[in-house]
Amino acid sequence: MKKEIGKRIKNIRENMGLTKEAFAKLLGISGQYLGVVERGGSYLSIDKLKILCDLTNLSSDYILFGKDNNVIDNTKNLLSDFTSDQIQTGCNMLKELADLIKKI
Repeated sequence: MKKEIGKRIKNIRENMGLTKEAFAKLLGISGQYLGVVERGGSYLSIDKLKILCDLTNLSSDYILFGKDNNVIDNTKNLLSDFTSDQIQTGCNMLKELADLIKKI
């Protein structure tokens, strides 16, 4: 479990385009300790996890367990302007596109 959490934290940092040192400074920890966390050797404290969540606008569920509830909420918001028929048509088109890509 520690390794998966560490990988997610490393991916978050890399996606933000930050060095270990810069990211660690934002969290209030040393770059060396961040390296240990990213390799799965330790965890962030609850306080540091909260800072990470606030900093990235990610949920602790995602950081700890890989569950991205924001995707569901974002998808619902995105689709709220469309009718059921429009959504079904879009899904059908995506399925056809996926089938076409498989043939290539």
